[in-house]
Amino acid sequence: MRALLVTSVGITCAAALTLPLAAPALSAPAAHSASARPPSLSPESPGSGPPSARTEAAPDEANEADREGGAGEGGALEVPEAAPPRTGEPRAAELAGSTQSLPLEPLAAPSDRSVGPAASGQGLDRRTARPFSLVGVVWDDAEAELHGTVQVRTRATGGTSWSDWQDVETHNAEHAADPGSAERESGAVRGSTAPLWVGDSDGVEVRVRPEAADPQHQAAAVPLPAGLRLELVDPGADPAPEPGLGASPGRTVTPAAFAGNPVPPTVTTAVPEVLTAESAATSAVNADLAPLGAAVIPALTKAETEEEAAIVAAGAKPYIGPRPKIITRKGWGADEKLRERNFAYTKSVKAAFVHHSATGNNYTCKQAPSVLRSIYRYHVKSSGWRDFGYNFAVDKCGNIYEGRAGGVAKAVLGAHTLGFNTNTMGVAVLGTYSSTNPPAAAVTAVSKLTAWKLGLFGANPKGKVTLVSGGSGKYAKGKKVKMNVISGHRNAFATECPGARLYKKLGKARTSSAKLQGR
Repeated sequence: MRALLVTSVGITCAAALTLPLAAPALSAPAAHSASARPPSLSPESPGSGPPSARTEAAPDEANEADREGGAGEGGALEVPEAAPPRTGEPRAAELAGSTQSLPLEPLAAPSDRSVGPAASGQGLDRRTARPFSLVGVVWDDAEAELHGTVQVRTRATGGTSWSDWQDVETHNAEHAADPGSAERESGAVRGSTAPLWVGDSDGVEVRVRPEAADPQHQAAAVPLPAGLRLELVDPGADPAPEPGLGASPGRTVTPAAFAGNPVPPTVTTAVPEVLTAESAATSAVNADLAPLGAAVIPALTKAETEEEAAIVAAGAKPYIGPRPKIITRKGWGADEKLRERNFAYTKSVKAAFVHHSATGNNYTCKQAPSVLRSIYRYHVKSSGWRDFGYNFAVDKCGNIYEGRAGGVAKAVLGAHTLGFNTNTMGVAVLGTYSSTNPPAAAVTAVSKLTAWKLGLFGANPKGKVTLVSGGSGKYAKGKKVKMNVISGHRNAFATECPGARLYKKLGKARTSSAKLQGR
């Protein structure tokens, strides 16, 4: 089903806005293209357009920063005692975030064995950079796959010691918009690894080694994709606490107010001055759930949720779980000027795909908003996507976050499960759960979220559903595939995601979700 694109409402910062409490009607589909991105962005997030033009610093500037920090030789033990002083440039965290994009260079062949130059790979020797917290590697052709290994090590900001080498998940193509979709064909999309959260750092070293075509002949390596670049992402500062915004435990108008009234009334709400036109539009699509500008969509009881469902999802089945508390994009500090202005929708939400973000587990729950802002910036500025890829995210403490913009109760088209984004939702549990058990709080949050959201669209969490592949690599385009309503990413694509340990918990999540719905 072709996505419906809806133009965001333009709103001035201090203007009053009249908002219907029912879901807004969809406008005619609008073309999606790279040119649909905001024509100009703030100094904190400059530039738009094709990937080659969307770096925060030009290559010469990035190289100058590298020279200023002094790149050491590969394998050298000497490191600077501290990061060099910065020449009057404000720390990116004081702004809205930033991305440093550094082209990789050929690596010298390993000294312990004789291999051809192609097998030695590409990378960067140790160097100082402006502070960053998340890393990833991108390349020019989104259709090309990186067959090999990517490893990084970093130095904590202001420190002298370096971390051990950390692996970066290379196969990230399966987290993307569907083939042939407007988002995929925008001309802005790059190939990319999964992003890795490394914490506040100002030094980095990276090596990308190609996979050998034949283990007996190391020189016959599979070529690496062209245009490899290291992306260093600073998430920027956390949003300042805003007492009064989103603090109301209920909605502006209760469901009872609509009894016998088929046309929902309107209510005039003053837009707080802290809201930009973009952030006000993003908040407006949730206006039937929380006040404009709310940082949190509050939890409801099951009875309150059932009343609300009659408003936000007409025709919803009687089985629906209580609405959980959801931290909005404003709550985790999303810079709405980064994403494309339009929202994209499909007809329904028939299934939920559970993912892990593969960003590692070395974060605290207090840092989760920073992790989200980093992934968001990496998806948009580095990978060329229209917005954050997943519809929702869950952290290790069980907090639930609004993902891709368009309204948490609506069927928003994501870019989370290649070939199966239509009529589904994607939930990413922040972390890597291949060999680490996911926290019980995170699994419980997945159950609560799916019980509510799937219930809005009449889906049974313990049931099966037939989906049509948009072309995933595992399933040919047009193939009908029967899956669990709550599935793991690996069910739709040949991938390890959501990690073996999290995947094993999905049976429990289905049972709990169905119970919360009253089944």
